[in-house]
Amino acid sequence: MAEPKPAGALEADRIQLFESMPIPRAVMTLSIPTIVSSLVMVLYNLADTYFVGILNQPVQNAAVTLAAPVLLAFNAVNNLFGVGSSSMMSRALGRKEFDVVRRTSAIGFYCSLFAAVLFSLAYSAFSAPFLTLLGADGTTSAATAAYLRWTVTCGAVPSILNVVLAYLVRSEGASLHASIGTMSGCLLNILLDPVFILPWGLNMGAAGAGLATFLSNCVACGYFFVLLFVRRGKTFVCVDPRFLRFDKTVLRGICAVGIPASIQNLLNVTGMTVLNNFTSAFGSDAVAAMGISQKLNMVPVQIALGFSQGIMPLVGYNYAAGNARRMKRSILFAGKLMMGFMAAVTVGYFVGAGSLSALFMKNQTVVAYGVRFLRGLCLAMPFLCMDFLGVGVFQSCGLGKNALLFALLRKVVLEIPALFVLNALFPLYGLAYAQFCAEVVLAVAACVVLTRLIRRLEAAQSAPAPHDPE
Repeated sequence: MAEPKPAGALEADRIQLFESMPIPRAVMTLSIPTIVSSLVMVLYNLADTYFVGILNQPVQNAAVTLAAPVLLAFNAVNNLFGVGSSSMMSRALGRKEFDVVRRTSAIGFYCSLFAAVLFSLAYSAFSAPFLTLLGADGTTSAATAAYLRWTVTCGAVPSILNVVLAYLVRSEGASLHASIGTMSGCLLNILLDPVFILPWGLNMGAAGAGLATFLSNCVACGYFFVLLFVRRGKTFVCVDPRFLRFDKTVLRGICAVGIPASIQNLLNVTGMTVLNNFTSAFGSDAVAAMGISQKLNMVPVQIALGFSQGIMPLVGYNYAAGNARRMKRSILFAGKLMMGFMAAVTVGYFVGAGSLSALFMKNQTVVAYGVRFLRGLCLAMPFLCMDFLGVGVFQSCGLGKNALLFALLRKVVLEIPALFVLNALFPLYGLAYAQFCAEVVLAVAACVVLTRLIRRLEAAQSAPAPHDPE
């Protein structure tokens, strides 16, 4: 692969985006493709739930729900090598250290490939205890195992690589290309789901949903490899093994952000596993309803996450370049927009919980559970967006310890203990309010920490920031 020229490889429009484009336009240029990509990913998750739900077999729906923590665990690798590498790359771009950018991307790619292979082998060797840990029983274990066979044993490598490659491409401002790659796989998944799941097709049930996911992730990986080949010499994202040099400074930079982000994800998996185990005690109808509610809740959550991830290159670049004023204005604009949107969605979800739950299954018991669950889950949305924004800023700036502290507060200190307490006080229905209790505290903490961070950067800035056009 041809080596990019150090000075001219980052196109002028990318430099303008990071350094001089008006804040609203820059934020939206980076965030909208990421949000759309996140929404398409949610749609394909909802497609699994929807088409499996058409079978009207709660056991099949429960299988997809019980498998979710394992798929969420992929993000531990995605965050370690995707978030960690992309943060390091954006900051290196801000300092004009182009060789560091290339070496960072190569390390991120090959380490994620190795970790994905290990993940697949580990699950395949210990699938029985994994299923028990997930809460699968004699009724749901066969369907859950069939789904995981395609998504983990066969699918861990393409699933992880396509997300990590999207992070690497997005780090240098190519948000649209990152989103197209992710969306290509998701849209294919939506098209394949009914063919593989439903009786008029291959009639594979939950296993068919897993097979569709595996094939779609392979296509997404293919897009990114073609993109890197076409843009060789114009991009710093590099998968050439000749650049795979384990520089201590680069590794420390990746791990400083990636390890806390990975731990954060593992804690999310732990929290979801605890929630599913509590819910499974009330039967497959309750598990199916909780799964539907979580998938519905993920739509606005992914929008908030997409927004916070979308502005990470902009924040990281300006943090490294010393432009505290532009960084501050980017964060404030994103925060105001996210908060208003999430408040409106909360009202809509609370009022329309019954209609939304009924879209996925006609079972009256499942719908009744779903209404109660969704109303509890949606209350956390306005607070959760501030938490996401704070963590995104910490990751952009290389402040991994701050991100880790928030992860520990969210799950270990607040949410998981709340699951135990609320389930004891209000069996089953109290589980849906644990996230709300945690996010209220974290939203306040995020506002306080971000305010202090920005004030410290402004005070330390030695020269006035360049003119920032309105």
